[in-house]
Amino acid sequence: MKIAVLVSIGRHPVSGTPRYSRNDAAALTIALSIAKERRATLDVLHAGDPSSPALREYLALGAARVEVLDVEGDAIAALATRLKGYDLVMTGTRAEGAFDSGMLPYRLADALGVALVGSAVDVTVKDAAVEVRQFMPKGLRRRVEASLPALVAVHPMANAAPRYAYARLREGTVAPVLTRAPADAESAHWTLRPATAKPVRLVAAEKRSGHARMLSATTTESRGGSVVIEGSSVEKAQVILAYLREHQLVDY
Repeated sequence: MKIAVLVSIGRHPVSGTPRYSRNDAAALTIALSIAKERRATLDVLHAGDPSSPALREYLALGAARVEVLDVEGDAIAALATRLKGYDLVMTGTRAEGAFDSGMLPYRLADALGVALVGSAVDVTVKDAAVEVRQFMPKGLRRRVEASLPALVAVHPMANAAPRYAYARLREGTVAPVLTRAPADAESAHWTLRPATAKPVRLVAAEKRSGHARMLSATTTESRGGSVVIEGSSVEKAQVILAYLREHQLVDY
C-alpha cells in the first residue's frame, strides 16, 4: 500500500512567520498511524519553494523525508503526475493563508480520477476501502466509506495530536525534485500577484448602555443620523467628514 501526504507552508496568525500548517500536520499524524498499522509506504510531498525553513518542521513531526516539487504557480498538473499509483492521498482541508480557496483537494481528486472525502476527523483503512468519520455543523458526525484509491481532506478538528521532536528534524531530509509537468492551458491565462489586505470597515463605537441595546433589539426606533440629498458634493463630503470626526474614526 502506498500513502502520500501533501503538506503546505502555514502562517502564524499574529506574526505572519512561516511555519508548518496545523491542518496538514494533523493529516500527517493520521497517515503515520495508518502506515504503521498497514505497513505501508509513506511519502510526504510539497509543491513550491524548497528553500522554505518551515518544511523542516514536518521532519520533526514524523516525516523521514519531504519531497519538494519545485514548481511555480498552479501545481495541480505536477501533483497529479507524481501521485499516480498511490492508494491513499491525504491533505489538509485548506492552507492557512488569508485568501486560500480550499479547492486543491477537489481539483486534484478530479485530475487523478479518484473519490474525495472531505472534513475527515477519523480515518481507517479496511481492505480495499477507507472509512472516514466526517465533521458536520452543530457537532454532528457521519461515517462515509470510499473504495481505494481515494483522496482524504482532514478537518482542523481531527482527532490527531502531532508530536514535535527536534531529533527527528536533524535526522530527516528535504529533497527538491525537478518536475516537468504537462502544461495547463487554463492556468496559462492567469495573472499571479501578491494578495492585498481587505479594507477595514469603519464602524462607530456603541455608546449606549446594555439595557438600551437590548430594548433596540425588540423595538423599532430611530437611530438618528441625517440623509443629505441637496447640496453640492463638497457639502455632502463635509457632512461625512463631520460624522467621522464626531465618532473618532479619523484623526484629522
